[in-house]
Amino acid sequence: MGRGRQKAKHTKVARDLKYFSPDTNYGALEKELGGALTDPRLAEDLEKWPEYVADDSDEMDFDENSDRSKSA
Repeated sequence: MGRGRQKAKHTKVARDLKYFSPDTNYGALEKELGGALTDPRLAEDLEKWPEYVADDSDEMDFDENSDRSKSA
């Protein structure tokens, strides 16, 4: 195939990709981005190591004897 035909074919493919908008599966997208603990490996790790799971209500508390509180 000559260079001109090859370039025209690539241009056609690029144009098709640029302007083609497939139907979006919003249900699958929601599952993927939902943030739920649906991965059994992750849930197993969270059960195995509960002391390392961050609690959203906790804030970092510094000890009274820490270096940061002495310098403040």
